[in-house]
Amino acid sequence: MDEPVGPDPAPTPAEPDRPDPEASTNPPEPAVDTATTPPPEIPSPAPPAPLRTHGRRIGPPSPRAALVIAGAVVLFAILYLGRSALGPFVVGLVLAYLLDIPVERMARVGLPRWVSVLIVYAVFVVVVVQALLIVLRPLGTELATFIREFPSFTAQVADMYAHLDLPPALRNAVDTWLTDLGQGVGGLNPTDLLPVVTGIAGIVSSIIGYIIIPVWIFYLIKDRPALTAAAERSMPAEWHPDARAVSFLALRVFGQWLRGQLFLGLTVGAATFVGLLLLSVTVDPVFGRFAILLSIIAGVLELLPIIGPIIAAIPAVLLALTGGIDAAVAAVVLYTVIQQLENNLLVPKIQGDAVELHPSAVMLALVIGGAIAGLLGAILALPVAAAGRDVFRYLFHRLDEPPATPAEAIAMIRARPMVVATEPAESVDAASAEAVES
Repeated sequence: MDEPVGPDPAPTPAEPDRPDPEASTNPPEPAVDTATTPPPEIPSPAPPAPLRTHGRRIGPPSPRAALVIAGAVVLFAILYLGRSALGPFVVGLVLAYLLDIPVERMARVGLPRWVSVLIVYAVFVVVVVQALLIVLRPLGTELATFIREFPSFTAQVADMYAHLDLPPALRNAVDTWLTDLGQGVGGLNPTDLLPVVTGIAGIVSSIIGYIIIPVWIFYLIKDRPALTAAAERSMPAEWHPDARAVSFLALRVFGQWLRGQLFLGLTVGAATFVGLLLLSVTVDPVFGRFAILLSIIAGVLELLPIIGPIIAAIPAVLLALTGGIDAAVAAVVLYTVIQQLENNLLVPKIQGDAVELHPSAVMLALVIGGAIAGLLGAILALPVAAAGRDVFRYLFHRLDEPPATPAEAIAMIRARPMVVATEPAESVDAASAEAVES
């Protein structure tokens, strides 16, 4: 049975609107025409700050790595004790570096490495022999002339010194020095000859060393890839990127220094030869009689930065004094002009910033290198100091917080910071990354 349907409930009265207190105090906002008013500008987000990839910090050495480091220290100590016999091998390393470049290119073509070495050896020997045949005969003639006329040169210089108008104090100092020098030669003690005997023995050992150097270079170039792989296998795997980066930095400095010195030596020698020939025509014939000897001295001493050109100018000025004061002044002007052109035009273009050091650091390195290893140490002091600077900067960036990757550390070094910087590099040099990863 259907239930009865009751009537609908009465509707409740609507609640009256309560006034808004804010609406009562604030006037109504005017209507905005969205068709004509541009939308409000939304501020663009600030660009993110450049981030440096967090590299893996150089970890503490494992027992195997500690053994390798100890072996390297012992080897370095042995080499230092026998440094007097290392001269031929240092020269051999330089030649190996130069000859390895064409050998590597020929090996990439497909030639066996030992065949490439033999071809490069043959070409090198032919070039050296032809250069010696061209230079040795006139050089020998000039040396013989210089030795024969040396007494007359010294007599002319002494006569010129006697007629110079020098202050009495300066003349007395020079006379005293010459007198002491003569007495020292006249009163020679037989025990003073011991260094001479030792030097002769060292020359004999050096000759033997230079005889075996060609064979040593042959095996060094032929087996260089195998030697490099063996050196990497002796290190922990996590050290490989850092070892490659350090070797890249050292070879970069050494390569730029060696290429620059070879070019500068040839350029300075040729410029000195041409300048002396011009002075022999315009000033005095004595310059032309010893042009080859003086130009070779200038080219070889170019290996010594700063002091090398000064030493090379001394024999030229002394020889020019036999022709008068005007000839000596002309020699000084010639060598000064060549040196200034070299420093301001050639050196920045050829060597770049790889071996750029402050002059005070260069002179300090020359003195220390000469004290450790004589003339050869003074010659190699500049690239060794420059390579040590770059390795220090690399390790500084690798030990930074956060540590830079090997590629980033090399990129920051190649950016030539005047001081060791801690800012992150904006981009990684592709060549640096390739050098580390290869």
